[in-house]
Amino acid sequence: MISELLKFNDEFVAKEGYKPFITSKYPDKKIAIVTCMDTRLVELLPAALGIKNGDVKMIKNAGGVISDPWDSTMRSLLVAIYELGVNQIMVIGHTECGVKGMNAQEMIHLMEKRGISKETISLVERCGIDLEKWLKGFDETEQAVKDSVNLVKNHPLVPGEIEVTGYIMDSTTGKLTILK
Repeated sequence: MISELLKFNDEFVAKEGYKPFITSKYPDKKIAIVTCMDTRLVELLPAALGIKNGDVKMIKNAGGVISDPWDSTMRSLLVAIYELGVNQIMVIGHTECGVKGMNAQEMIHLMEKRGISKETISLVERCGIDLEKWLKGFDETEQAVKDSVNLVKNHPLVPGEIEVTGYIMDSTTGKLTILK
C-alpha cells in the first residue's frame, strides 16, 4: 500500500499538483485546532469549517485531547502561539470517538498478541510509565474537551489573551456545537 502512495507522490510532484497548496508556515487565520486523528475528520473538518491549506495549524492525536500539560500537543500549541502568531485555539472533539471508553487492559492485551512481551511491558512500568493511565481513554467526550480547554487556559506558559474554546463535531454531518 505504501508503494502505491509513493508512486502517486512521484506523479503528483511531476505534474506540479502541489502548486495550489503553496503557503507560508504562518497560519493566515491565526488559529490552532486540536482535534482527533479520526479518519472521518480528515476532509470533513476543513470542509465543515471552510478552512483551506495555510489557514490554521492543525494538531491531531488520538481523541483530540491534551492529556498532560507537558505533552507534545501542548508543546505544539506553545510553538504555534510564540513562533507562529496563533491567538485563538479550538479544541474539537467529535461524536463516536474511538478513544471514548478505550480500555488500557485491552490495549495491553493487544500488544501482547502482537508480540510485545510481558517483560517489556513490565520494564516500561518499572521505568515509571503508568500504562493503565497513559492508555486509558475518556468516559465522556464533552468532559474530555472541557478538561483540555481548561488545561490550556490555565497553563502557566499560555498568555491570558489567548482565546481557547471547545467544541464537539458531529462526525457524520460536520455540525459543530460549542461547549459552555
